[in-house]
Amino acid sequence: MIKFPDDFLWGAAASAPQTEGHSLLNGKSATTWDKWFEMNPEKFNQDQGPKDTSNTYEMYPEDVENMKKIGMNSYRTSISWARLLPDGKTLNTEAVTFYRSYFQDMLNHGIEPIINLFHFDMPWWLMEKGGWENRESVTDFAYYAKIAFEQFGDLIHKWTTFNEPIVHIECGYLLGFHYPAIVDMKKAIQVGYHTLMAHVLAVQEFRKSQVKGKIGIILNVLPAYSRSDNPEDLQAKKNSDLLNTRSFLDPAVLGMIPDDLVTLLKDNQLLPVVESGDKKLIHENTVDFIGINYYQPTRVQAPVNPNYPAKMPDDLYVPYDWPDKKINPYRGWEIYPQALYDIAIMMRDQYKNIPWYVSENGMGVADEARFKNNQGMIEDNYRIDFIKEHLEQLHKGMEAGSNCFGYHMWTFVDCWSWLNGYRNRYGFYSVDLDNDFKRTVKKSGLWFKQMTGQNGF
Repeated sequence: MIKFPDDFLWGAAASAPQTEGHSLLNGKSATTWDKWFEMNPEKFNQDQGPKDTSNTYEMYPEDVENMKKIGMNSYRTSISWARLLPDGKTLNTEAVTFYRSYFQDMLNHGIEPIINLFHFDMPWWLMEKGGWENRESVTDFAYYAKIAFEQFGDLIHKWTTFNEPIVHIECGYLLGFHYPAIVDMKKAIQVGYHTLMAHVLAVQEFRKSQVKGKIGIILNVLPAYSRSDNPEDLQAKKNSDLLNTRSFLDPAVLGMIPDDLVTLLKDNQLLPVVESGDKKLIHENTVDFIGINYYQPTRVQAPVNPNYPAKMPDDLYVPYDWPDKKINPYRGWEIYPQALYDIAIMMRDQYKNIPWYVSENGMGVADEARFKNNQGMIEDNYRIDFIKEHLEQLHKGMEAGSNCFGYHMWTFVDCWSWLNGYRNRYGFYSVDLDNDFKRTVKKSGLWFKQMTGQNGF
């Protein structure tokens, strides 16, 4: 039997914009998602926008009860910046009441809240000033973090600053998947740098607040896998690692931006504008732990005819289609559990064996109603197998000495997923959008309860 430590965190992850609903109610101001849906609803799956999502704002007491029913002892979600500070300055007291009640309810049920500050939901008032392109965003975010620590620091003892910062950089400024849908690598690098400095100043505010607890950041990091060992492919792997993994992981844990990354950006005329004192701030404000979101590996090879200087990431590396891959056809993502072992060893050997946890892992599947049994339960055996395979590799890494303290699935109840809406479902509980958001446990939820009850399988 595979057994995990007695104090291991078993749970799930979600975000405010993907679950709360009430997106323009109860004092909350608009985010880029609210505005984009207003401007271009046709971009969103089946016109499913951010208005209601999973209605957690009203249904959190039932959700917390359901968390307990399937053996969760922890849950990571986020605070909505636009709900807490609708204009960036004025505290929304109704938001404070909601979040305090929600977090206290978790604590009352023996569920530890891990609270994140930013999950792709840029307030519109800040977007109008340029969003993360504007250096003002750094101090605006630090102020928001300060207020959050003041209002909830007595309840929350594990904080994170950002979820997957690479995603809002890449999707918003390189690929066109998130607002403002700009395709400009120079701007993307500047947005990335301001995001990093916002994280750093939030950590500084946490240290100054002297609230009890620890602070980290959630990153979608993993070592890239190269097509071959030839020098060109290995250079592509190095470039991918520098931009996608080490750009945030090195400063967060080691307190420094990699010299090789600076050289790569300089050689390609992509260096961001920085301020004096930034280097010292990065060095002095490292994290206590790391969350790692893992869904699929990064496989790369050398580009055939790259531009120089680079205009886009595919001038530095391009995807490699591994012929032996196993695919989740609904997302088009490769399923490769072995990467969790590689991540564990990377964290052990390259990042001081800092405490870390799997902050997201999951399998999105479309049309899950196909798998309902006669009692109306979705028999998602594929999700159970997915979890087992990944936990086996994680356990192997922990046995080798990697300092992992938890495993969180994406997600607890089916949630809204940006432009994809509810196309793919990930939850331990299904959500019936046509029946007052009714929650129904899936087979994976019952399996999770059994597994967490014996702390292994």
